[in-house]
Amino acid sequence: MKLYTIAWQNRPLVCLENRPGRLTPLPYETMNHLLADRPDHRAGVLEKAGKGSGEFALAEVQVLAPIPHPRQDVICLGMNYQKHKTEAERFDAAAFTREKAQAVYFSKRATHCPGPGAPIPGHFDLVDSLDYEAELAVILGRDAKNVTEAEAFDYVFGYTIVNDVSARNLQTGHKQWYFGKGLDGFTPMGPCIVTKEALPQPPAQAIRTWVNGQLRQEAVTDQLIFSIPHILRELSQGMTLQAGTIIATGTPAGVGMGFDPPRFLRAGDVVRCEIEGIGVLENTVEG
Repeated sequence: MKLYTIAWQNRPLVCLENRPGRLTPLPYETMNHLLADRPDHRAGVLEKAGKGSGEFALAEVQVLAPIPHPRQDVICLGMNYQKHKTEAERFDAAAFTREKAQAVYFSKRATHCPGPGAPIPGHFDLVDSLDYEAELAVILGRDAKNVTEAEAFDYVFGYTIVNDVSARNLQTGHKQWYFGKGLDGFTPMGPCIVTKEALPQPPAQAIRTWVNGQLRQEAVTDQLIFSIPHILRELSQGMTLQAGTIIATGTPAGVGMGFDPPRFLRAGDVVRCEIEGIGVLENTVEG
């Protein structure tokens, strides 16, 4: 099933797509409240809503990011597709080369996530190398602590698309990634959350990005160097991952810095990220 957050009477409204193109409102103030609900109670609410007729037409409402205001920073993985790791090291070996074969984790400031159709602020007063990164994001539906790889998917609620927008000059210049990844509006998300039952475990979905109609990224989401079970096991050994946690699992090759010369984003560029089975997240860069 697919869950959306839409704008309705100047407030967000959480909805279930209970049949193609039709949305039924859910009794939750925000998607964060839904994710924090007890899994058994939440399952009953979704089952009941799935029998509705659909109050809204999807084509006639404004779709927001499914989680417009995450409860905490998004957890991200760097260089989690081999070809992207290679292109990143080629762009700046000092900033991206890692000696040990260990996952690279960082957090991304995401006080507000733009939804489909919302602009991506370019911050061109600070940024001279704006880049895109389409990613499969995992969303947890239960608190996770000391999770084994075998039980990892028991903690997954669903998946969405995140564009990990990046300011490469800030990312490499500061020798860490928080500032260059966390400027306002740098976490477009959407169009929906697809619950885990609707996709294979692990998801093996085509992931693609176009810029101004030109295909830039193309891969399959099961090509991760560090799998979703590995990520959840490793992170949950030392910290509690709360329900509602968003984990962006990394981007494939084809980002702007990977070209020679680099193809960074400019004002007016249209970035279209797509993951099979989830949908399309399209945004225009704002000058």
